[in-house]
Amino acid sequence: MSVTHRKSYLPLESNPQVFNELIHLLGASDELTFEDVLSLDEPSLLPRQPTLAAILVLPTDAAVEEKKLAAEATRAEYKGSGTEEPVVFFKQTIHNACGLYAILHALANIDPSRFFEQHSPLIRFFRDSKDCQPQERASLLESSVEIEEAHATVAVKGDSAVPGSAEDEVDYHYICFVLGADSCLYELDGDRKGPVSLGKVQAREQGDILGPQTISLIRGYLDQGDDNIGYSLMALVHRGKEVS
Repeated sequence: MSVTHRKSYLPLESNPQVFNELIHLLGASDELTFEDVLSLDEPSLLPRQPTLAAILVLPTDAAVEEKKLAAEATRAEYKGSGTEEPVVFFKQTIHNACGLYAILHALANIDPSRFFEQHSPLIRFFRDSKDCQPQERASLLESSVEIEEAHATVAVKGDSAVPGSAEDEVDYHYICFVLGADSCLYELDGDRKGPVSLGKVQAREQGDILGPQTISLIRGYLDQGDDNIGYSLMALVHRGKEVS
C-alpha cells in the first residue's frame, strides 16, 4: 500500500526471542512472552497459557496487497482516541517498523498497567498517547528515543541477515489480532486507515482469545496464500496461567 513514512527502522526478525527481548527492555513483566504457534489444527500444539494477542506474519505479495487496497478504498480515515476507542490503534509512519507496531497494538490492548513497570518507557508512551488523535500519536512514537534505541538494539539480532539499510524493502509484514472492549476481535495493521472489526468472539478462560472463532478467522488470512508459504503466527501469552 502507498503509505507515508517519515523515518525508517531496521525490520525485526519474526522470532519470539527477538520480540521478547524488546518488550522486556521496554519494561514488560516476565509474565508476558511471545511464542510461536506451531499449528492451528492440532489442539495439543496451541499455547497452554492464555493467548492475550496474536501476531500474524504474512508475505507482502501482490495478491495480498491488492486485496488490502480494495478494502481500504471504501474506508474513512480513523480518528478515534481515548475512552471512545474499543481498541487502541497506531498509524504506521515508520518504514520497516511493522513488527514494532504489531507489538504496540498487542500490548496497548491488554491493560498494560497489569504487566509493565509503572515508570517504564512503554507505560509512559501509552499514557501520553492514549487521548491523542492518530497522527499526534504517530508523532509521539517517532519522537520516542527510548523506544527507538530499544528497537535498534534487538533489530540486529536473530538468525536472518540484517538489511544493509533501514530504507531497504522487505517482503513480509506483521499484523496483530486483539479482543476489543466491545468483545469484537480486531485486526490491527498500521498500514490500514484504522482498526478492522472481525465481529464478536467469545474469549476463553483467563482472557484467552485463541478459541475456535479466532482460529477460524486467522485461517481465512492463511487461505489467501499459496500453501501458506511465508506465513507464521506468534502468540502473546500470560505465563504462569494455563487454559484447559
